[in-house]
Amino acid sequence: MDRRPGNRGAAATNKFRVGQMVDFVPSKTGVTPSARSYKVLTVLPSEGGERLYRIKTIAEVFERVARESELRSTNSPV
Repeated sequence: MDRRPGNRGAAATNKFRVGQMVDFVPSKTGVTPSARSYKVLTVLPSEGGERLYRIKTIAEVFERVARESELRSTNSPV
C-alpha cells in the first residue's frame, strides 16, 4: 500500500489496473487501432479531469496513451 501523503485512495479511483486487458475504442476519427485488445502498462495522472492509461498490444511496436473513456473491460485472456 502506498503510504505517501496525498495518495490515499488513488487505487480505488482507477477503473482499470496495470496488467488488465482492455478494448481500445478511440474517440477521435482517423485514429485506427491495429488491434482491439490492449494491455494496461501504466496508470498515468489525470488530464482534463479524466484518468489516462499507457496501453500496448502485440500487434504494434509502440505504446499508446488512452483516456479512460476510450477503454472498455474485456474478457480476452491475452
